[in-house]
Amino acid sequence: LKNLLGLNTVSLAQLDKEVILVAKDLAPSDTTQIDKELVQGFATTVGSRTSHTAIMARSMEIPAVVGANGILDDVETGDQIIVDGLDGTVIVNPTEEELNKYEEKAEEYAERKKRLAELKEVPAETTDGHQVELVANIGTPADIPGAQDNGAEGIGLYRSEFLYMDRDSLPSEEEQFEAYKEVAEKIDGSIVIRTMDIGGDKELPYLDMPEEMNPFLGYRAIRMCLDKPEIFKVQLRAILRASAYGEVKIMYPMISAVEQLREANQILEEVKEELREENIEFDEDLEVGMMIEVPAAAMVADILAKEADFFSIGTNDLIQYTTATDRMNEQIADLYQPFHPALLRLIKRVVDAAHAEGKWAGMCGEMAGDKRLAPFLLGVGLDEFSMSAVSIPEVKDQIRNMSLAEAEEIAEKALNCETAQEVRKVLSD
Repeated sequence: LKNLLGLNTVSLAQLDKEVILVAKDLAPSDTTQIDKELVQGFATTVGSRTSHTAIMARSMEIPAVVGANGILDDVETGDQIIVDGLDGTVIVNPTEEELNKYEEKAEEYAERKKRLAELKEVPAETTDGHQVELVANIGTPADIPGAQDNGAEGIGLYRSEFLYMDRDSLPSEEEQFEAYKEVAEKIDGSIVIRTMDIGGDKELPYLDMPEEMNPFLGYRAIRMCLDKPEIFKVQLRAILRASAYGEVKIMYPMISAVEQLREANQILEEVKEELREENIEFDEDLEVGMMIEVPAAAMVADILAKEADFFSIGTNDLIQYTTATDRMNEQIADLYQPFHPALLRLIKRVVDAAHAEGKWAGMCGEMAGDKRLAPFLLGVGLDEFSMSAVSIPEVKDQIRNMSLAEAEEIAEKALNCETAQEVRKVLSD
């Protein structure tokens, strides 16, 4: 057991035996060092289901419990711990009875996973023949095997910011190109590369980022890229070059107004012209889309859909901004509500706006991987579900056991609900 106390004094890259980590929190730079063969699980005192730590745990298929208040006071190095990431339980120094109970639960989980693995090669198709695309979220090329093993049809979110972390300087164009190219060559389907989403909980010390009262509402993502076009252009060059090796798409994060989309596309056109002059090959027809994670963007989705090739709804931040709820604050965690009627209506609005312009709409937030919400998302017409790879079999199983007509009926009922509790009931019936 390694008790990190939330400090960076212990390098996870130095681990040489199997452990369970207990910490105040794990920063994005910490999780990039995790060897999942050695780290058997972890528990943190802060965080939520949609915090970076929890998302990375799911993508790496590591059992984790976040928001485990008081855990640092209850453990010592060398203690035996059970971490149940399914129901959020941490047991310190379990009894023989508890060990037997959780060993049995682990066996049942393994059996279900084995059964769901049989769905790997079949499509995500409803009983009445409607197909959607199930793709994976990844952070590095090392995540590709997990995506393939779980039957991902492509990559719906490549978090490119991980290339910028755990280092002392910006990655070169060549470094970025090689990383993007590796994914493009290994994945048969499309690869949506999100341009760097730095800021919020992902800081880069070497960029001398401003100190902010609320970084999630501040200088981050596309805002920083438009302010630092010299950095943005290097990344766009690398992505465009990689597009010669696979079906690559570009996606801008944190767009809140059409002016930002136009400015980003103008910079992209400048980079394309540079590559043409240098006789460097790239896909002239690659799609360029954007995330919908700001309520303002959702409200003007009809305008944005005229100029974006696709939308991908980033629900982790969209919930946070729509409900004015800090997704890292455990005291108000009940207000961070994926079942909020306002959120469901925004999602439908975005999907409808995309379809009205003949564009496709996806989702890359944690809601896409929640099988409870699959009927609603299917019913409002979502085309692509992008999620942690481990969630794909469960969502596929849900989709294959219902008709589109049933999903549409459920979606209509959910959209008429007045409270999150009513929505939950509709989706659980």
